[in-house]
Amino acid sequence: MSDSKENDLPIGIFDSGVGGLTVLKAIRAELPYENLLYLGDTARLPYGTKSPASIARYATQATAELQKQGIKLLVVACNTASAVALDTLREQMRPLPVIGVVEPGATAAVSARPGGSHLVLATEATVRLGAYRKAIETVDPAATVREKACELLVALAEEGWTDGDIAARIIRRYLDEASDSHFQADSIILGCTHFPLLKDAIQAIASDRVLLVDSASTTAAVVSNTLRSGGRLRDSDKAGSLRILATDGATRFARVGGQFLGQPLSYADVELVDL
Repeated sequence: MSDSKENDLPIGIFDSGVGGLTVLKAIRAELPYENLLYLGDTARLPYGTKSPASIARYATQATAELQKQGIKLLVVACNTASAVALDTLREQMRPLPVIGVVEPGATAAVSARPGGSHLVLATEATVRLGAYRKAIETVDPAATVREKACELLVALAEEGWTDGDIAARIIRRYLDEASDSHFQADSIILGCTHFPLLKDAIQAIASDRVLLVDSASTTAAVVSNTLRSGGRLRDSDKAGSLRILATDGATRFARVGGQFLGQPLSYADVELVDL
């Protein structure tokens, strides 16, 4: 296969559900001419309640489907799968690059606030795995990290209640519970792919001095740099294509996913696949 044809292959993006569409949206904004292929494993979500062995098995099966379809780079747009299975997926996909969502967010926070205090808002599974804490402390041992499980923010994002009094009260409660006289955040890391939908609401309640780190946009920047440095960018002035695959519930995927993608989706836009 020629370099031109290889460069025309899509970027593969994998998540357990619809949340990874925020990462896809950021990648499309960063790289509008790239072809994109998304797979949401909606039949087996949530991954957070599963054992590490099951998560790794699901993730390898899903990425094998993307590999079969033909991709040039894999983005693991799932915090739980990034925490559990990233090394396994890198071995499986070798020599293709594999990028998770944890490391870019952690690195961006440390670069902006070295030696600082970082609050990670995430799901219970991501907090339990301590993925962001490990990633931050590896890069910056002087950093202080506090992780807060915010399950209600997932529900707010999926219901589309991303502003208004209800969202503000819930966000304020979480931030108040995460802060005390001994911990005041210098950065807040949005450690769930649902949470970029609530970014404005979170920033409005957080102190002006607090930096919000969006793992979707930071991951998109890493994808862009990886393709550029490897000479793998698509050479075209036409907008790239988008295909969306899911393992169940095309109608619900389209209804909820449209909010994450920022454009209407219909069930006909979602191709069902069996892993």
